[in-house]
Amino acid sequence: MCSGCYLKENESPKVEEIQVEGPKSGEVRVRMLFASICHTDVLGCRGFPTPLFPRVLGHEGVGMSIQGQQLYHFLSCSTWSQYTVVDVNYLVKIHPNIPLPHASFLSCGFTTGFGAVWKEAKVHKGSTVAVVGLGAVGLGVIEGARVHGASRIIGIDINQSKQAVGEAFGMTDFINPKLESDKSISEMVKLLTGGCGVDYSFECTGVAQLVNEALETTKVGIGKLMMLGAATDKSVEIDFVTLLSCRTLKYAVFGGVKVQSDLPLVIHKCINKEIQNLDRLSTHQVALEDISTAFQLLKEPQCVKALQVFSRAPKVSRLNVHKQQDIRDSARQAHIRAKPEGIPTTLSDD
Repeated sequence: MCSGCYLKENESPKVEEIQVEGPKSGEVRVRMLFASICHTDVLGCRGFPTPLFPRVLGHEGVGMSIQGQQLYHFLSCSTWSQYTVVDVNYLVKIHPNIPLPHASFLSCGFTTGFGAVWKEAKVHKGSTVAVVGLGAVGLGVIEGARVHGASRIIGIDINQSKQAVGEAFGMTDFINPKLESDKSISEMVKLLTGGCGVDYSFECTGVAQLVNEALETTKVGIGKLMMLGAATDKSVEIDFVTLLSCRTLKYAVFGGVKVQSDLPLVIHKCINKEIQNLDRLSTHQVALEDISTAFQLLKEPQCVKALQVFSRAPKVSRLNVHKQQDIRDSARQAHIRAKPEGIPTTLSDD
């Protein structure tokens, strides 16, 4: 028996005692050490991407590999539990020198942004970049653009406190649309770029109404928009005239990063200080039993990432449930990072 963040349909998440079955052939049991909280987890409470309940939430985390009622994984990970059992195909070794909280952050949001710059957009030296939304994904984009030599990196967010953290990662200009209500985002970006727009734009919020605005920030003929945010909206309207101007729009799951081959390279860059300031991502820490507090923290202006620390045994109500049989549906975007027995492992969606 162990404690996990358990969610029933139309109810709020709560920590209860659950029973996790032992690993079968091709599976690994992981004892969680840290798990971070992503906006996608908030969407998961609403049934994203497939409304399978009850479920154990969480898809970012780091742990150590060790040897009733159906309970579903969230994105095949379910990191918000003291123990989880995952398919071995979702495992990849991580370097022991990476700080474990950093490994948790790298298992989803930040790497999604960094990878989109590196693997998908292929930002080149001297190029210009706009980033809509400065959460963990957007900050990953900024860091990736800095590492790859972008000459101008424009951050866009309605939260003024994001200016300082964006600048710490390499942002050169900041736009707060709330302070310029008479202009659109694309107009403000073009004012900073001589009327041309940017080479690359990254939409990191998942807000459907911002997709056209982000696309309009790019240069006619060669501009590229990468969509990275997760949302529950099933459709997005695109301005046809904008597409006629030969701009490119693309969505990238996990920033195009290949877990087995690329994630170790990202971790190597962190260890070698090519990627910096990851400590700036961790703004709050909570225990598993305080998960409701973590959801509230995500709404706070100063919060970038809230980190769950699995350290003390929570007081929980008792509920006997069985480990889910992994669901291979449209939610199959999950990847969990791990090491051999007794070695730190990270977990994430892809």
